[in-house]
Amino acid sequence: MGALGVVFGDIGTSPLYSLQTAFSVNHNEVRVTELNVYGIISLVVWSLIIIVTLKYIVLVMRADNEGEGGILALTALLRGKLTGTRLRNTILAIGMVGAALFFGDSLITPAISVMSAIEGLQVVRRDLRVLVLPGSALVLAILFAVQRSGTGKVGRAFGPVMIVWFICLAVLGIPQIVQRPTILLALSPTYAIQFWVERPGIAFVAMTAVVLTITGAEALNADMGHFGARPIRKAWFGLVLGSLLINYLGQGAMILSDPHSIDNPFFNLAPAWARIPLVVLATMATVIASQAVISGAYSMAHQAMRLGLLPNLRVEHTSNSEFGQIYLPAVNWLLFVGVAALMLGFRSSTALASAYGLAVTGMLVTTTGLLTLMATRIWRWPWWRVLVRIVPIAALELLFLAANVTKIVHGGWLPLTAASIIVVVMTTWLSGNYYVLGRRAEIEGP
Repeated sequence: MGALGVVFGDIGTSPLYSLQTAFSVNHNEVRVTELNVYGIISLVVWSLIIIVTLKYIVLVMRADNEGEGGILALTALLRGKLTGTRLRNTILAIGMVGAALFFGDSLITPAISVMSAIEGLQVVRRDLRVLVLPGSALVLAILFAVQRSGTGKVGRAFGPVMIVWFICLAVLGIPQIVQRPTILLALSPTYAIQFWVERPGIAFVAMTAVVLTITGAEALNADMGHFGARPIRKAWFGLVLGSLLINYLGQGAMILSDPHSIDNPFFNLAPAWARIPLVVLATMATVIASQAVISGAYSMAHQAMRLGLLPNLRVEHTSNSEFGQIYLPAVNWLLFVGVAALMLGFRSSTALASAYGLAVTGMLVTTTGLLTLMATRIWRWPWWRVLVRIVPIAALELLFLAANVTKIVHGGWLPLTAASIIVVVMTTWLSGNYYVLGRRAEIEGP
């Protein structure tokens, strides 16, 4: 229950904005045609299967470091098992970049998630648009204020909400699938391949939005120290994956039946009488999405401190039974200030979407680089197994990265700037530590 209440909030709220972004990107460059819709839905389905399920749930979660997950846990694990100064430094550099991008993602996720939910008020009444920013700010202020209670207590409170949310995702999608059952053909990867073969330019543009459906994948791994791998896997296969697939298929079916629904396909799935309750439920779910990356940021900062990449910040353990459940006040309030600044600067979830994709794809690629080293150097996989299991993942992620690089001038600069600042802080602190240790050795002797 706790894992469901914290870990899956981010990826579970992606249906709120991902397909809406896909058909509005580059001033509606992706038109509503049968091939485009089937192709995009097929890409979504297979991204969830290949990257989230096969990569993170099956492979990356095998590589925990004393129960902790995340890219820095993987970095520490590899550095502890491999020798060679150059290789160890390369691993550390990859880990720092990935961690820095995760911190950038931790700024964007709360802002885009909560705003996308409260923007559902606009579907009910246009004049309610003025409530989006103040409402989002109030919700997030409360969330950051209750962090001291601990992720375990927060997770237990949020767990029932997320069960209702994922059931709601499925319930919203099923009627549209029943009305247009041919949308189930999009489960076949042939439609994704056909989309790329026949319309490579449109497919390339669409990839910048498709990646939004897998945001939160790294948070699944980073939060492993809070709840453990087994509960996360059980929740994913038992409820989360199926609900997400049904909702995306339902949105695709509705868009084909009513192309005008692309202005907000998620909320348009619901009948008019249910939209206000759905906005309330979606807001609660996006608060949980924010919790997923906030708790992941605590874990990441704690691991960075143990690697000597950050100064020793105050760490409060919030559970007597789970060592990984921690609260870092400095990280909490820095995130809050950053999130508030982003909301005031971008003012809508659609504007933030361009910034989001680059942070996500950068994390995906850096994690896959470390996973490849783990597979070849530690697990001793033969080359054919790497070719079959990791190369398809890497190929898909590089496509996502290439597509999102084009978004640098449209907001992609934001996570790059944030990540660069964090990398400078980490390298400065690490260099300073080495300098101090060297001077102490000179003064005190060996």
